[in-house]
Amino acid sequence: MTQEHQGGSRGWAAARKGVWSGLRFTSLRLRLVLVFGLVALTAAVSASGIAYWLNREAVLTRAQDAVLRGFEQEMQNRAGALPEHPSQDELQHTAGQMASSSQRFSVLLVAENSDGKAVYGSSGGLGGFSLADVPESLRTAVNKEQELTSANKHPYHLYWQRTTEDGTPYLVAGTRVIGGGPTGYMLKSLEPEAEDLNSLAWSLGIATGLALLGSALLAQALATTVLKPVHRLGVAARRLGEGKLDTRLRVSGTDELADLSRTFNSAAENLEKRVADMAGREQASRRFVADMSHELRTPLTALTAVTEVLEEELEYEGEGEGGSFDPMVEPAVRLVVSETRRLNDLVENLMEVTRFDAGTARLVLDDVDVADQITACVDARAWLDAVDLDAERGIHARLDPRRLDVILANLIGNALKHGGSPVRVSVARADDEIVIRVRDHGPGIPEDVLPHVFDRFYKASASRPRSEGSGLGLSIALENAHIHGGEISAENHPEGGAVFVLRLPQDPTPPADGDDGSPDDESKGEDPKGQV
Repeated sequence: MTQEHQGGSRGWAAARKGVWSGLRFTSLRLRLVLVFGLVALTAAVSASGIAYWLNREAVLTRAQDAVLRGFEQEMQNRAGALPEHPSQDELQHTAGQMASSSQRFSVLLVAENSDGKAVYGSSGGLGGFSLADVPESLRTAVNKEQELTSANKHPYHLYWQRTTEDGTPYLVAGTRVIGGGPTGYMLKSLEPEAEDLNSLAWSLGIATGLALLGSALLAQALATTVLKPVHRLGVAARRLGEGKLDTRLRVSGTDELADLSRTFNSAAENLEKRVADMAGREQASRRFVADMSHELRTPLTALTAVTEVLEEELEYEGEGEGGSFDPMVEPAVRLVVSETRRLNDLVENLMEVTRFDAGTARLVLDDVDVADQITACVDARAWLDAVDLDAERGIHARLDPRRLDVILANLIGNALKHGGSPVRVSVARADDEIVIRVRDHGPGIPEDVLPHVFDRFYKASASRPRSEGSGLGLSIALENAHIHGGEISAENHPEGGAVFVLRLPQDPTPPADGDDGSPDDESKGEDPKGQV
């Protein structure tokens, strides 16, 4: 894959991440708008539906009542004036007169002539309104004679029914003349009323859409009003998380969001005070350690010189050259020499830790052959017989030789002290990293100890507080790896023993601004072999 393709993929991934991030940022706003919209839509649709239904019933009922009243009146006045057995011409003429009323409906009259045959008269002629256009159920109801009671004084009544044909609504009604006479049917188109109702439906639909749009705009305005303080609170929380402890929110109003802003400001103020107090204590503690280390260095220099003389005297006596120590005093002298050396190592380690904590530790980079550096480290400490080196020459990296020596000395020395011989050191190149593995053949590291092996002053056995190590060696090794941009991990080998893996970049990140790469004054004149 080319670099241009990789760059394009990263750009696309970043853009996609930005889009999703924006969607997540506006999700609450979208939910508010959607909820407002759904509530407004439900309310508008419900109101429009109720209004449409009420108006529809009112319009149809008013038109229907007017038509039925006109038809019933025409039946009584004109059809009731026909003879008992009218002819077809008489029925046709009467039907035409009835249809010319103000309601403009079609009329069909049915009667029996003098011969007992059924005759028909339609206002529309032979091709107009016919009996086939009347629903059978309506015909049956019209011709059914009702039982006369005190509540029902007429045997026949007016019946009506709404039908639809080719999408056009119609009103069909029928009745018989009271006191005997023809049966009349009426057909009235309700298309004008339907058009009025369709216009009403469109008007209600437009009103519903406008209500929905208005609710969305209102929801957007309310969401902006509500979410703006929440957004400011989120920005302030992120700034606070970035370490800007002086971040505060502007408080206005007396609502719940204002109370939340006041609570945030109070929490931020308390946090700032606590962090400042802790930083002051930490700085005082670091200054105390640094001052103590500096103060101890002068008497330790004198003590080291004295112990070197005492050590030489002990060697002369051991060689039989006539030492001057009383046999009762010799163990005490050896203890003083050992503890003085241990105290000197502890002070040097404390000063190194202080430099890391203060951020004054610097790299002095050089082109290093890793195999030669490991060989020099092992040879300087006389570990050649106990260490098995598996590293080919020619693996170069830009590293700080002194700090690499400190790392290697601590890892290999720790393996020799707490593990078991032989200690195997291997070097490999992986991508842009140098990987150094230090494995021993001891019992391994207990599982409960593994997470703490790089902690300062941590010792696996609390019953051995006066062991030779100070508990700072692995911690210092890890800090030296970090300043190179690397890492150290610890694990147990499946076949037994512990394995420490050091990963260092072949070309560390350039020093930060203001770091010229020169060693600080504290590190000048230190033992090039480092501390174990």
